[in-house]
Amino acid sequence: MSSTPTRDLILREARLCFANQGYEGTSLNDIAAGVGIRRPSLMHHFASKEAIYQQVLEDALCDWSLRINEVRSVPLDGWALVDSVLEASFDFFRSNPEIVSIVRREALSEKGHLGFDLGVALRPYFTQSVTFFEREMKAGRFRQHDAENLVVTGYGALLTYFSDHWMLTGLLDHDPLSPEALEARLGHLRAFVRAALEPLATSQG
Repeated sequence: MSSTPTRDLILREARLCFANQGYEGTSLNDIAAGVGIRRPSLMHHFASKEAIYQQVLEDALCDWSLRINEVRSVPLDGWALVDSVLEASFDFFRSNPEIVSIVRREALSEKGHLGFDLGVALRPYFTQSVTFFEREMKAGRFRQHDAENLVVTGYGALLTYFSDHWMLTGLLDHDPLSPEALEARLGHLRAFVRAALEPLATSQG
């Protein structure tokens, strides 16, 4: 018998169901069956499917926030900070494939489910990132870009590699989520982002 608390087992199974079947395609019976309990037992922990979904999203956002805040607690700046945040975000997506699928579904929804607006939830982090890049550009440590578009581009480069892995499997003719492929991808992202940020060399005449 599992020593994992039933509540945690429910959330774990719910992540799988929501990722594979979507919110509408998942029922409380699906989640209960995956855990190996009956629906009344599930509802002892959560009053509704909506409550489970909300908790799954909140837990994921909390996990990601903790990782980013841990990186930012270290006195880093410039490229060192960007590199650390990039690695922490990459590791989060690598460790949470179900959340990638759920986030992708939410991003394609006009209002999201239960009124949960993922963009609004992430906006404080987006604003912090934009402010950071604008400061570094003004100081001459980074090349001039539109900071908002820069952050959006970085988000897309990170998320789509994981969310589109089935398409990439056919495109690349190998598993894009193998350890070797992931290490290569992270290395490429680091080099690509750093090259984009490095100030242009000034010609001396």
